[in-house]
Amino acid sequence: MAQFLNTKETLVTDAIDGLLASSGGRLTRLDGYPHIKVVYRSDWDKSKVALVSGGGSGHEPAHAGFVGAGMLTAAVCGEVFASPSVEAVLAGILAVTGEAGCLLIVKNYTGDRLNFGLAAERARALGRKVEMVVVDDDIALPDLPQPRGVAGTLFVHKIAGALAESGADLDTVAKAARSTIEKVVSIGMSLDTCTVPGSPKEDRIAPGKAELGLGIHGEPGVQQVEFSSAVSAMSTMVEKLRRRLGAGECVALVNNLGSTTPLEMAVLTHALSETGIAHHIIGPAPMMTSLDMHGFSVSILPVDQDDLSALEAPVGLAAWPGVNSIDPVKVAPLPDGLTPIDPIPSNNPTTRETISRLSELLINAEKNLNELDAKSGDGDTGSTLATAARALQGSLDRMPLADLTQLFPALGNELSQTMGGSSGVILAIFFNAAGDACANGATVAKSLEEGLKRVSQVGGAKVGDRTMIDALAPALAALPSGLAHAASAAREGANNTAKIRRAKAGRAAYVPEENLVGHNDPGAEAVALLFEGLARELEG
Repeated sequence: MAQFLNTKETLVTDAIDGLLASSGGRLTRLDGYPHIKVVYRSDWDKSKVALVSGGGSGHEPAHAGFVGAGMLTAAVCGEVFASPSVEAVLAGILAVTGEAGCLLIVKNYTGDRLNFGLAAERARALGRKVEMVVVDDDIALPDLPQPRGVAGTLFVHKIAGALAESGADLDTVAKAARSTIEKVVSIGMSLDTCTVPGSPKEDRIAPGKAELGLGIHGEPGVQQVEFSSAVSAMSTMVEKLRRRLGAGECVALVNNLGSTTPLEMAVLTHALSETGIAHHIIGPAPMMTSLDMHGFSVSILPVDQDDLSALEAPVGLAAWPGVNSIDPVKVAPLPDGLTPIDPIPSNNPTTRETISRLSELLINAEKNLNELDAKSGDGDTGSTLATAARALQGSLDRMPLADLTQLFPALGNELSQTMGGSSGVILAIFFNAAGDACANGATVAKSLEEGLKRVSQVGGAKVGDRTMIDALAPALAALPSGLAHAASAAREGANNTAKIRRAKAGRAAYVPEENLVGHNDPGAEAVALLFEGLARELEG
């Protein structure tokens, strides 16, 4: 798998230097590359308790991304998914620890415990005051004697960091950290494994499955479960988290494990908010990732007012999303004048059946039209049309089916609300103009031609530009001769778009010529399918 890196050997040091270069001077590193990779606060004066954390890289923005006032003082970075050495951890401790002492915040993995633990012993032997806490928030493996430390570690960073920044002593900071560790619980789920640079990707998660309770180093989860939706995924995780929680106010940390899209994370967050498990939320955001893993984790912390105040204390770190309350969705009424006056419904069985069947035709063509659009656009023409067709089927009872002068604008208004992108606007202009012409006594064919003329005036597209007009214009011109002629003209026009090497309108105008040749324009293809369907329906 191609990745944006130089070499596997310099991946971590290149990434650290990229972080420092964009920090505005806020961060400094020790001169120990490649074995000692320590990032610390440039403004640190050792007068307060230092917080040092770290571990393997690949979890960005953790840990170096959380170095700053109010959180970590220093981060000790290992190679990807590998603990830093004892010497690296000791270098980090010595660089930032003054008389106030140092707290090491360590995730519960053997390598981290050993390396950070021995470094702490050596620092104490050198006269430094050092405490160490171990985070073990993962509840995925309930019988594991030493649970793993995962994204719940960030709660410890933030609460301990707020206290240290306020000038609290080492005992107070360490006590708060241990209290947080005792309360926080986390679990993760993924649809795919991560890609470790330089290693082949492991494809162990079967299609239709999700892995529950996987580790942040790509370790297998406790089980593979059936995956059906974001709601079911979140419900499964929340059920397991609830078993470990008592009553009281809670904060949820919703963490993107790497490559889950912001759209998906927002859907998952909505699902979480519906469960009522938490009163406040941090995220959703990538905070402790697992390279490019397509997954997420949820950490829950029961809080008192002191904990909440520490979490809400502001920090100047882009990687920390802050805390927000989980509130009901606010909905305001639409402004006056936006919603068109609803026409008086009327019935015409033939018109109803025709619209219903044509809608079904577009729904059935969704996959093929999407595949066609992927050649010249973003692959959603079929989905856009199918969504509108489903909405149209559901609106037939309130349509003025017996009166074309009302039906045309009603169709335009319905499509403008249910179709995304420019398609809904174009069809709204088309049908509203056709409705105006029809109300002024024009024939159906002439009314539709007036609609097309208005679309060309507003949108600027014409025959030969490789758009739906290449099929619609010849079809409407042939319509007075009958639907069969119109359908044949639409099909010829749609097929001709495959020979047009350069589009002059629409998304295809930005696509290389070689992607277009040999493939019909998806909008023109949809028009041809509709006229062919009309011909079968009304003349068959």
